[in-house]
Amino acid sequence: MLDVAIKNAIAQVNVDAAWPLVEAFSTMPRWKPEDVEASAHDIARRLEALGVPVELLEAQLYLSIPYEASIEANGKLYASKPPAYSLSCPEGMSGVLHHVPGALAASVGSFYEKNRDEAAAAEDRIRGKIVLTDGFASPNKVLEFQEKGAIGVIAVNPGIDRHWGICSSIWGNPDLDGLPRKPSIPVAVVNHPDGQELIALAKTGGSVTISTRLEEGWFKSLVPVVNIPGAFEPEKFVLLAGHYDSWDVGVGDNATGDAAMLEIARVLWHNRADLRRSVRIAWWPGHSTGRYAGSAWYADAFALDLDENCVAQVNCDSPGCRWADVYENVAVMSEANVLCTDIIRDVADLPFHGERPLRAGDYSFNNIGISSFFMLSSTMTVEKRKEMNYYTVGGCGGNIAWHTENDLMEIADRDILLRDIKVYLAGIMAVANAPILPFDWRATAAEFAVTLAKYQKAAGDDAHLLDSVEAELTRLTAALDAFYAAIAAGAVTEVGANTVIQQLARILVPLNYTRGPRFTHDPALPVPGLPALSVAGELGSHGPETLGFARIQLQRGANRTASVLRQAAGLVAAH
Repeated sequence: MLDVAIKNAIAQVNVDAAWPLVEAFSTMPRWKPEDVEASAHDIARRLEALGVPVELLEAQLYLSIPYEASIEANGKLYASKPPAYSLSCPEGMSGVLHHVPGALAASVGSFYEKNRDEAAAAEDRIRGKIVLTDGFASPNKVLEFQEKGAIGVIAVNPGIDRHWGICSSIWGNPDLDGLPRKPSIPVAVVNHPDGQELIALAKTGGSVTISTRLEEGWFKSLVPVVNIPGAFEPEKFVLLAGHYDSWDVGVGDNATGDAAMLEIARVLWHNRADLRRSVRIAWWPGHSTGRYAGSAWYADAFALDLDENCVAQVNCDSPGCRWADVYENVAVMSEANVLCTDIIRDVADLPFHGERPLRAGDYSFNNIGISSFFMLSSTMTVEKRKEMNYYTVGGCGGNIAWHTENDLMEIADRDILLRDIKVYLAGIMAVANAPILPFDWRATAAEFAVTLAKYQKAAGDDAHLLDSVEAELTRLTAALDAFYAAIAAGAVTEVGANTVIQQLARILVPLNYTRGPRFTHDPALPVPGLPALSVAGELGSHGPETLGFARIQLQRGANRTASVLRQAAGLVAAH
């Protein structure tokens, strides 16, 4: 149930200041650096007019600004767009076409999977060719094709539109370890009708020339930040954030999100005396042209503060879009599932169907280990998508105007935006004001049990390699049951309980969502649950030459996982 402070804050929500920002941004393209900077100042001006103090942080971001692309074949020129981070090749790259068929994602949850024909993607078929592939120019496909020797990639988008995007798997500003994964081949996207002509050409062994023009380098970027101090634990904070750069004018992705955060900042600032913990609100640049460069920069620059004090991260992307009548495919880490379910029921009177967060959407804080919820917001129903003959996209409430020049004012819905603002506000305040942080790590342990059972089944005769993980997970589960029972009985102090709950995030979030060490950024590639064990699901694909090596990898992954689970159980038991 919503407490009095949340109800009072929700009652103050309106879109009188938010909607004009959406309208203004609908005329402001926001992917070129000078336009992005202008929009940051616009956000700051609006906040100041509302009496909300704002700081403009200055970041140096490595960005790729795409301008134009074309495909030429048999004297015909096909309109195209270059994804950010593809190689700028204005002089053109020519080669023989090779088609790698692919299936479209059935839902947002599988949007970033490769979904391509394994046989057609074999290295001996790709090397020295320009690969033509169905779907979007996702970073995992581009990286694979590049590593297999492709000299270029053309993605055939599923409709009449050509979608902007980014094809790099590097998350945020590259470091020396990440640089080798930077795309070194030209990449372009075409629409479905043109793609069908190119597929027919590929079947005859035809050739094409790809031309692309992009600008890549370091750019000054502004990060507007509002700090709303809590009255009781001001050093602890909830981070609410979303991106303000967009493709073209990006109304549904993400002018509506920017407006939502503006209104939340207004309401919370004027109700800050009712906040137990602080709320920090940030607008990210570099989302579109730097693969979440703004949020990754913030995670780097303020890593120790985030590690010590951030109790939750809430992402605001694509709220308030037309026909968005359900909360499905909404990102939530397991420990926050009950919280989100209750908030959406109490505020919107709708059911909630969350799912594991994708490796996407400015979730730049997994390696630090911060409990997170929301990414995309409400969306249209499956039935509405079928009625409209829409394919799956990664935002805009399911509208296929996503990442195109058609993401205009008609994509936004004033009433839905009002509802979504209230949902976000209630979720943030529920975390900021809870005497004991509302994250249930028993749900995470239950998720681990399901994941482990899947890997044990897949491992077959090698399932015994996972015995140590099972034993430590059993121990952690028992410790968590006792811990939450003690909280309910009042046998644990608030400070003690919150210390454990926050530290569990630092331990278990990286275990479940990352492969690399803390304070780094994993690539923008799909990450399965308990990724150190994921090789268990691949043992059946290994022949005699590599099976032994795969078993070693599984053993090491099991050791790491069991050790982390033991650490978590020890932390819980000590309190």
